[in-house]
Amino acid sequence: MDDIPKIGITGMPSVGKTDTLIKIIKSLEEHGYTVEGMITEPIIQKKKRVGFYVTDWKTKEREVFAHIDYEAKEKVGKYGVDIQALEHIGVPAIEKAILDEEINVIVIDEIGKMEMLSEKFCEMVIEALDSDKPIIVTLHKKSRTPLLQDVRRRDDIRILEVTPVNRNLLPYKIEKIMEEKLPPLF
Repeated sequence: MDDIPKIGITGMPSVGKTDTLIKIIKSLEEHGYTVEGMITEPIIQKKKRVGFYVTDWKTKEREVFAHIDYEAKEKVGKYGVDIQALEHIGVPAIEKAILDEEINVIVIDEIGKMEMLSEKFCEMVIEALDSDKPIIVTLHKKSRTPLLQDVRRRDDIRILEVTPVNRNLLPYKIEKIMEEKLPPLF
């Protein structure tokens, strides 16, 4: 059981956690593995981040999940958060990744303050981590919420930090860890 790769990628905001994850996913897919889950992508306008999309990795369906112009009752920093977008796109993508036998690797980007406003998301993260599938997650670096504390405390997850110095090499390092432990496809 403990040889199932479970990787956490952490780092400061905007350091490249999502970019690192996407490079790893693309490499795994090039090697024939099927990946599913959710990705949180920045919305950039005039070179400034103004919000985030939540995207189902496999279907590419996405919705605006957080935006500086949202007048939402839930706010994290300057962003209004649309929990329903997360529960409509992200949560089902993770659930599909857990349940679908065709899926080899689960991805969750990101376990952060905004995402943790959704109880359904938090429950699905634990279900994914407890599943017997390989998983790669990105983690908010500084947040001390109960879910993040629990994830960091798990002894079955290896947490690696993305920095400006290692962000070009880290995807390769994680790919190697994954490939050594992933079951062969044939």
